[in-house]
Amino acid sequence: MTRRKILSVVGARPQFIKAFPVSSALRRHHDEVLVHTGQHYDESLSGVFFDELDIPKPDYNLGVGSGSHAAQTAEMMVRLDEVIADEDPDIVLVYGDTNSTLAAALVASKRDPLLAHVEAGLRSHNWEMPEEVNRVLTDHCSDLLFAPSESAALALEREGIHDGVYVPGDVQYDAILQVRNTARERSTILEDLGLRDDEYILATVHRAANTDDWSRLEAIVTELAEAGRPVVFPVHPRTENALREAGLWSLVADDENILLVDPVGYLDFVRLLDGAERVATDSGGVQKEAFYLDTRCVTLRDETEWVETVDSGWNTLVGADPLAIRTALQSTEPLPEKPSLYGDGRAADRIVEALSSFDHE
Repeated sequence: MTRRKILSVVGARPQFIKAFPVSSALRRHHDEVLVHTGQHYDESLSGVFFDELDIPKPDYNLGVGSGSHAAQTAEMMVRLDEVIADEDPDIVLVYGDTNSTLAAALVASKRDPLLAHVEAGLRSHNWEMPEEVNRVLTDHCSDLLFAPSESAALALEREGIHDGVYVPGDVQYDAILQVRNTARERSTILEDLGLRDDEYILATVHRAANTDDWSRLEAIVTELAEAGRPVVFPVHPRTENALREAGLWSLVADDENILLVDPVGYLDFVRLLDGAERVATDSGGVQKEAFYLDTRCVTLRDETEWVETVDSGWNTLVGADPLAIRTALQSTEPLPEKPSLYGDGRAADRIVEALSSFDHE
């Protein structure tokens, strides 16, 4: 096996989760340089993950921080270009669909290293989502594309991408399998909040489509307040700012059924998601994690890139429609038998095998 130098780029919470099983497998056979762009720079949303998941501390923290999409992506490109020039890696490895991903993809595609994309082929078909633009452009720049499912690989094929496509499964499944038992053993979040398994709903709301549209935000939080059981609501800073600016903060802060908490670490979040009767979310990653943890999911979006979870009956798309949200939150219809959609929890090993065997020439 040829030992290679891999430069991995992460910048946001979901990428930290995806990176830790891959980094663990990589470092057994290759030399990894881990770059954190600083896209999420708040300690509660980034640094804690490196500690909890035993991810090595980044070799570089670019400290880019927030900004407009153009400014943030441009600044990342400038700094990543310098890192790639200095490190001269064989492969640049990117995850998901963030601005960090696109910035690294554009820089790598204009330099010598191969570009590998973990979570390739996902499509929401909504070009108003910045994430859709990022992932499509990244896929078309990439030399190696790791699709989490057969449907993602088919999406690549429909766009004319045939070479370098692999279907290793979903690395997030790897992460959940490694973390679930640890979370049950170490997390005290349920005891701290005075909750028991299956008696509460977990809610996460952070996408700009919901936080920046106050009518959507009001519809969502109004229905959460009427859910009929306790709602644990870790409040993202963007969401808190939007609720306050929209005059909706008291609606959630004063409601006895809504328990507002600060953003939690990954182990606590997995424990909350594992113990929830159902989850209401606009996150892509949480939809999958809920599926893996056998938790019913209500997705506060009009479309999803994880279409298989909807087709299987384990995920319900409700957007911000009040009646749809209410119906999904209160449904007692039994869930169907759960299919195997995203591999067997060994995606990271398969990715490393592909990186090891791919002909650099």
